[in-house]
Amino acid sequence: QVQLVESGGGLVQPGGSLRLSCAASGSIFSINTMGWYRQAPGKERELVAAITSGGSTNYADSVKGRFTISRDNAKNTVYLQMNSLKPEDTAVYYCNAVLQLNRNRNREYNYWGQGTQVTVSS
Repeated sequence: QVQLVESGGGLVQPGGSLRLSCAASGSIFSINTMGWYRQAPGKERELVAAITSGGSTNYADSVKGRFTISRDNAKNTVYLQMNSLKPEDTAVYYCNAVLQLNRNRNREYNYWGQGTQVTVSS
């Protein structure tokens, strides 16, 4: 019923920038939280940044001051502006949404995008 489609990944040099976007579609009543997670080979998936419907944000310590998360509620889209990228930022980045469906508004559902590769290398 719900799809999350990410875009914006790619290969950049250290110190460069990328902007990821994720658009949600489907029979959605409300998207309560949207966020970005990442997973590097051999490592656990970790939260990068999240934003609530009211605009409250949360960032991993490793990206504070470099990354900015934002959302356009009218478009059901979340963005992640990534500046001053480092090689350790290399990972597959996954969009996540915690939402309520029109068909069942008494609970929340977790949905994930397919992931987009971000590689920071010279």
